[in-house]
Amino acid sequence: MQEYDVTLKLLLQGSATRTIHSLTGTAVAKWLDVELPKVQNRRLDLLGETVDGGLVHLELQSSHDASMPLRMAEYCLGIFRRFGRLPHQVVLYVGEPALHMGNQLLGPRVWFRYELIDIRQLDGETLLESGAIGDNVIAILARLRDHKGAVRRIVKRIAVLPGPERQAALAQLLILAGLRHLSATVEEEARNMPIDLDIRDHEVIGPMIIEAEQKGRQEGRQEGERAVLRRLIEKRFGALPGWASQKLAALRPSELENLSERVLDAHSVEELLQ
Repeated sequence: MQEYDVTLKLLLQGSATRTIHSLTGTAVAKWLDVELPKVQNRRLDLLGETVDGGLVHLELQSSHDASMPLRMAEYCLGIFRRFGRLPHQVVLYVGEPALHMGNQLLGPRVWFRYELIDIRQLDGETLLESGAIGDNVIAILARLRDHKGAVRRIVKRIAVLPGPERQAALAQLLILAGLRHLSATVEEEARNMPIDLDIRDHEVIGPMIIEAEQKGRQEGRQEGERAVLRRLIEKRFGALPGWASQKLAALRPSELENLSERVLDAHSVEELLQ
């Protein structure tokens, strides 16, 4: 998920001012590059100083993390130690599954809480109307009436940008579209317009795309092997019970290979998977 985090950071630190205001209710005057002291040497996703002198801390999450409240509490205390001020904290969830993370630590006379926002709560139509391309690109993750129509509008905006800016914006859109299974739509719309789709030469985003493609091909091969192995097991022992399906889904590549060698010798699913 690193490519999503990096892309969102670049957009939020850049022209996506309307998105920032939607999340925090204010504007960021400058972003601070901060590594917290002692707290497991954690580096924040985004920490900004607002126009009214406050601090706003944004963390980006594309997956669920049960330890998020503890992490945010550690961040909060680390920021206070460094700056002597408590920040306005927001966790922005951009994943596809429904949000079900907690946003507080509650104990005897202790209550720590931060804002937890699913990006689909944001009005994507408002972001599409923004004059800033960063807001337009982030809109693909927000609440929209017509995602494919939105892609078309965003690509039209990107098409008129200067060369390097156009290349970067298209790469960012393509990466974020992957979170909503819209990458093919972006590529199709880009081909319908005078846009060079070869964005792998971009010095920042190009390596991320290449890495993501390689990872996708590798994961695709592994999932294919997993599917074939499942069919072999079911052919021998019948439909898999729930626990066996979960066990099979969690196996590492080396374990899959080992299992494929034993599947013909095992006498039961239990013997094979336990």
